[in-house]
Amino acid sequence: QVQLVESGGGSVQAGGSLRLSCAASGVTDSTYCMGWVRQAPGKERERVATIYIASGRKIYADSVKGRFTISQDNAKNTLYLQMNSLSSEGTAQYSCAAGKRASATDCSIVHDLRYWGPGTQVTVSS
Repeated sequence: QVQLVESGGGSVQAGGSLRLSCAASGVTDSTYCMGWVRQAPGKERERVATIYIASGRKIYADSVKGRFTISQDNAKNTLYLQMNSLSSEGTAQYSCAAGKRASATDCSIVHDLRYWGPGTQVTVSS
């Protein structure tokens, strides 16, 4: 059974940085896509960044390219999201998600990933 637990959320001023962590257990297969998804109040859920474990290929939403970085520490079974130059648009509940995928390209689709963490809140004040 895969379990995901996020941490690292909080409040930050616009222009600041935060690093989110996702402690993962039970992900024993490299054909997994893992990623970060966020949802702001009144808005659709948005894929932020994903990584395909087998190849390390990363996919970013256009809105975060150049500012956010997804990474993994296999030794610690942890997924990270480094967020720099945060704006008020970054205010959202951020969730870690994981699921099996046949290829890295399939990581662009996240809504049906099987496993989700409870989420961590990020609030960016201007």
